[in-house]
Amino acid sequence: MHKIKIENHMFGGGLWMAAWLFTVGYLQLGFWQGVLAVLVWPYFLGVHFFVLP
Repeated sequence: MHKIKIENHMFGGGLWMAAWLFTVGYLQLGFWQGVLAVLVWPYFLGVHFFVLP
């Protein structure tokens, strides 16, 4: 019999969404700029935190 492991990543996704909404609101972006931010924001975070100087 196999064990089934269920993982819930809701906290990480919720935290990401809250941070994204904060960023869009803080920068007072319009709708299309906010949509663009969804695509570009994770890239810049990854470069900032994971690329070594």
